[in-house]
Amino acid sequence: MSDLKESGVDTARQENITRILDSAERLFRHYGYAKTNVADIARDLDMSPANIYRFFASKTEIHQALCARMLAANYQQAFEISRLPLSPTERLRRYAHAQHKLTVETMLDEQKVHEMVVVAIEREWHVIEKHIDRIDQLLAGVIREGIEAGEFAEQDPEVAARCFDASLITLCHPQMVAQCLAKQNRATPDELIEFAIKALKK
Repeated sequence: MSDLKESGVDTARQENITRILDSAERLFRHYGYAKTNVADIARDLDMSPANIYRFFASKTEIHQALCARMLAANYQQAFEISRLPLSPTERLRRYAHAQHKLTVETMLDEQKVHEMVVVAIEREWHVIEKHIDRIDQLLAGVIREGIEAGEFAEQDPEVAARCFDASLITLCHPQMVAQCLAKQNRATPDELIEFAIKALKK
């Protein structure tokens, strides 16, 4: 009986957390991160700020949870691509194009989301570092398959994954993408991706 009770409490708590995060994301997208405070989120949910603080200690903590949720969706996309029944080369190509598309569509076209991401990057939150490590592990797995299949040269797949990801930073880092989109003398996404893939094959 106590287990059922605890399960009900956990479910209700998670529902409240989801509601708070959904509201915060909606307000951050509409008004911007800097112009939204905990009182605004509480008002949007028709609850008191004290009730919000039962689940999150601060606006920063809400932002961190939102960041983690966005990165989880990003990781899921990368994971699904890494498991496609395609050659390792094609999976890496699709991964890189998908990352660039996601950055442009959700972090640049929606300027308020871009603001949230930039704040998170500038604060060097652990959740971002953890995400980078998880992505690199996925890429290392694909590269390892490519080495075994003879598509890529013999090399340390983990080092290769970190280098591959780093070489495409201008396609995935929102601030760099924003700068490069307006420049005519920058390599195109296709050029960068093909260059990075060729480096694995030498």
